[in-house]
Amino acid sequence: MIREPVVAGSFYPGSVKELRALIKTMVDELAVKEEVIGYYAPHAGYIYSGPVVGAIVSQVKPADSYIIMGPSHTGMGAPFSIMTEGSWRTPLGEVEIDSVLAKKILATSNYLKEDVLAHVEEHAVEVQLPFIQYFKHDFKFVPIILQHATGAIYKNIGKAIAGAIKESGKQVVIVASGDMTHYESQKSARAKDMRAIEAMLRLDAEELLSRVHEINITMCGYAPAAVLIFAAKELGVEKAELVKYQTSGDTTGDFSSVVGYAGVVFTAKKESPLVRLARETVESYITQGGIPSPKSITPEMKGRAGVFVSIHRGKDLRGCIGTIGPTEENIAKEIIQNAISAATKDPRFPPISTDELPELNYSVDVLTEPEPVQGTHQLDPKKYGVIVEAGWRRGLLLPDLEGVDSVDYQIEICRAKAGIGQKEPVKLYRFEVKRYV
Repeated sequence: MIREPVVAGSFYPGSVKELRALIKTMVDELAVKEEVIGYYAPHAGYIYSGPVVGAIVSQVKPADSYIIMGPSHTGMGAPFSIMTEGSWRTPLGEVEIDSVLAKKILATSNYLKEDVLAHVEEHAVEVQLPFIQYFKHDFKFVPIILQHATGAIYKNIGKAIAGAIKESGKQVVIVASGDMTHYESQKSARAKDMRAIEAMLRLDAEELLSRVHEINITMCGYAPAAVLIFAAKELGVEKAELVKYQTSGDTTGDFSSVVGYAGVVFTAKKESPLVRLARETVESYITQGGIPSPKSITPEMKGRAGVFVSIHRGKDLRGCIGTIGPTEENIAKEIIQNAISAATKDPRFPPISTDELPELNYSVDVLTEPEPVQGTHQLDPKKYGVIVEAGWRRGLLLPDLEGVDSVDYQIEICRAKAGIGQKEPVKLYRFEVKRYV
């Protein structure tokens, strides 16, 4: 099906020429664009909220696919509605629904339902599309409409979205469409909105929902914002930043009764090329069974060194294997071999399964050459890793590990790993690491 626009000619111009001309006045085409996890943007008439949306999209690098979530203004359809097929038309052209991504989200969420009715008369998702189309024509998207629910439900939907994005391997941007306080004075609206924005910037969805309820913040976009925060935390968000805030009063000059508009961008931690190599190696090996060759070797990968690859599932260790000294011709190949071993040969854990891949995170430690020390006074568990050696038995522990706060405990763990008695004489070595996360 083709979903026709319902607010073209009212919320924004219905002609291509007028629409492009209006958007052009609201964006900065020379702004530096960055990859983001997602953003929160308003959905009112463009003359009121357009400058906020324009400020956001100007600095966001266009993606292959978008997930655009809005609140329900009509009450029609299922409470948590997703469309998985068809396309949406705006004056700037048709945008195809990303069926593969949408169906994966639907399959993994306990609450989303396939539904068209919720989207037919709803403007929240529609008004975001022309701004994206202005900068990019060949993208797909997934429309989602959300009604009132608990934080637990929003968290489930957010995790389903994040998992589908990870599995897709695509560049995806999540858009939470929502306005802030409705029809209060400029002073009141701004004060309330800043309380909600504070919770968003702290990446605290539960606090956002709590503040909306406790101080009666009439922001219609609390549900999309909460889902975006939950998804962003699953996707490794580093920070949220307020890009622009204004109200309808800034357009009309009437500050007695305004609607607030906020633009908030959520950026991800930058993945190191070494960590990316470890992750892509594990994903390729687990899903396809082959040992990949590195696509490119960065300067940090060209030398030779011992390397440890650590894999976590949430906060829990899921595998860690490494080499004290180099065994391969370069660090890149050292990472590849140890990533596969950490995923499949760590005796403490079963091999990683395909279903786990979206939930894993990685770190890579590149070791300096170990040097002997004369005593524990030359060790520091935060700065140095340690090797404890007795004959052919050796136990190693990386530095700066959570819960390892003393040299004695560091050595105790190494003895236990190597099967060295607590009273056996040992040789001690220290090394430093460059940790990539």
